[in-house]
Amino acid sequence: MSTSTTASVSTHILDTSVGRPAEGVAVHLAARTGSDADWQKLGGSATDADGRCKDLPALPEGTTHVRLDFETETYFAKKQAAAQQDAPALRDSENGRPVFFPEVTITFAVVPGEHYHVPLLLNPFGYSVYRGS
Repeated sequence: MSTSTTASVSTHILDTSVGRPAEGVAVHLAARTGSDADWQKLGGSATDADGRCKDLPALPEGTTHVRLDFETETYFAKKQAAAQQDAPALRDSENGRPVFFPEVTITFAVVPGEHYHVPLLLNPFGYSVYRGS
């Protein structure tokens, strides 16, 4: 929840290769208080059955930049193991990995009092993000 002195962040992931939420993706949150400040790791969560992280840590007062780190490799490895008949994905993968992007990091600026919902649209060979509502 944002206050007049802090911002708040939420996210969810849609796996666009299947048109469903991505469940079980680990998400880590970090913040800093200026573009030259060090990142402070705040903790993390994992996406639920709806692809949402409902319990990300609160941002500290003075936060100006936020970083969301999504651990996508484990998610796609589990998905690939469940569907080994997906020969094109295996053939196109580099070094036999089931995903081209093993992690996705999104960094964005925030201002106090605002809520930032940052959805991740994900597939094995691409992703997109935007500021949602």
